[in-house]
Amino acid sequence: MRRARGNMVLELAMWMPILLLLIAGMIQVGKWTYLDYSLTKILYAAARQAAVQQGLNFCDPLDPATQAALSAALYDPGTGLPLIRNLSVDMLQVTTQCLDATGALGACDVSGCGTPAGAERPDFLTVSMPGGYTIQPRIPFILLNPFALRPTVTVPFNGSSL
Repeated sequence: MRRARGNMVLELAMWMPILLLLIAGMIQVGKWTYLDYSLTKILYAAARQAAVQQGLNFCDPLDPATQAALSAALYDPGTGLPLIRNLSVDMLQVTTQCLDATGALGACDVSGCGTPAGAERPDFLTVSMPGGYTIQPRIPFILLNPFALRPTVTVPFNGSSL
């Protein structure tokens, strides 16, 4: 009987590091999932804000109305700090998509930029992070390479363009 208790302590000592690594790994995967969810929600807020704006200029990537919509989604209105550390407006990209005659999504015709006719009015706006948001996984005693989360959100466009 006494010998069996010693085996239990030995087995616990052998399996405890593995269990702790599994728990640490699950916590990290939960953090990555939450970060991806938060980035997607921020991109959705930016896309919706831009999609209902009036007078957007899709010919100018630095259009003030578009930049204001992106900034409103990224920064806390009370403090002015980013909602997610190291996330900035220049990491986001706003693109337009139009439906063709067959109903398939494609790029909008921007050949009319700078003319009174203007560019084609988009049907959808897409906000994405082409460079991604890089995170460094932290699991004790295991070195993993950094990877990037690349969320993308597409919403219907309801506003007007110049």
